[in-house]
Amino acid sequence: MQKLYDEVASLDQRCYDSFGLSEDLLMEHAADGMADFIRTKFDKHSSIVIVCGSGNNGADGIALGRLLHKDYDVRLFHVKEPKSEMAILQKKRSDAIGINECRSIEECDVLVDAIVGTGFSGEFNSDILNTVEQMNNSNAYKIACDVPSGYRFFADTTLTMGALKKDMYLDGHKEYVGDIRVLDLGVSREIYESKSDWTLLDLEDLELPNREIEDTHKGSFGHLACISGEKIGAGVLCAKAALRFGAGLVTIVGYNNTNIPHSIMSSELLPDNTTAIAIGMGLGDSYSDRDLNAFLDNDTPLIIDADILHMDILLDILKRKNVVLTPHAKEFVSVLKLCDLADISIEELQKNRFKYVEMFCQKYQNATLLLKGANVIIGQGNSFYVNPHGSSKLAKGGSGDVLSGLIGSLLAQGYEPIEAVKNASLAHVSLALNYTGSDFSLTPDDLISQIGKL
Repeated sequence: MQKLYDEVASLDQRCYDSFGLSEDLLMEHAADGMADFIRTKFDKHSSIVIVCGSGNNGADGIALGRLLHKDYDVRLFHVKEPKSEMAILQKKRSDAIGINECRSIEECDVLVDAIVGTGFSGEFNSDILNTVEQMNNSNAYKIACDVPSGYRFFADTTLTMGALKKDMYLDGHKEYVGDIRVLDLGVSREIYESKSDWTLLDLEDLELPNREIEDTHKGSFGHLACISGEKIGAGVLCAKAALRFGAGLVTIVGYNNTNIPHSIMSSELLPDNTTAIAIGMGLGDSYSDRDLNAFLDNDTPLIIDADILHMDILLDILKRKNVVLTPHAKEFVSVLKLCDLADISIEELQKNRFKYVEMFCQKYQNATLLLKGANVIIGQGNSFYVNPHGSSKLAKGGSGDVLSGLIGSLLAQGYEPIEAVKNASLAHVSLALNYTGSDFSLTPDDLISQIGKL
């Protein structure tokens, strides 16, 4: 796991105030980290064009050029004349050793974007927009210095300074950042970083269910009840995933239980030994509020998804403990409106996903939220996690039902909700990443069939 931050200027300032490190020294370490990456990946004398802005991001790029000069064919392209104190200083240093400059994007092996960094909040003028478009059209290997400028540059690798920034994990930015690597700034990350409520999940953080104790039976591993509705296939996918992920017993509960797999039980009533409930997947208008309340008149851990996220009964559900919600963007917009938190568009949500997840979790401290997307966001209380390993392979109907089954299985087995959600989410993306077929061909059944190979 790695920490995520809204900004790192305060972390830089702590280096100045507490550790005696200067701005110049931090910049030299940043440039040295970028240079090490290039030296490791590219042969000597490869051609490198570094596109520099007028501020400190441009200064980072100029410093990089100085470190690589003579060992590589380096050219600096200044889209604006240096203005910040550090940019002026670095330009003076680069001029002193005679680094070549160019006035357009030339053919090269490596193209470095150092136009603007995390502090940029404005709009590019037409000249810079044209430059970035030319950069994107280049066949060079593309490196972003700190962040892709304005999230318009399509980087193969982003070399970010000091710590990870949350903005890099907005869904709309995933196409731009490429592979992200963090560079140290003169002290280890353990020293540089401070407390954060936000954490990035790594695939290695996945902890699978285990059955180390031999003296057990099917009841030892919980009983998940999947409430089925109009689209029974959604409930079946949820149930099959739950059984494969370790739940000892799984029952589909409803009035239209035909074509149920032999390994899945069915009932019109909630089983007495139910240890977790999954509801909402394919629910439709099958039940009245009275029927739904009959299923939910208990303290059993609950995973809710899909149709129920649009219903007024959601407000009563959120009063209980141990409830997990797994909305996609459209559903979360509905949830925010039902909960009287915000009346926003999907576009507004996608620009401010972190903000609205925090807003929901602050109001509903007992709920655990998983907001689906290219980068999955998980929150409970004051603790938040980003799973960045989502794949377009999962963009297919039924994938979310499998996720609900994975979460429901762990809830049934006794996991705390936040642990169930983190591990199920990591398992879900791992199943997609491990799939060896074409990206467009993955089906929910493919996901389920691979659970045993995790």
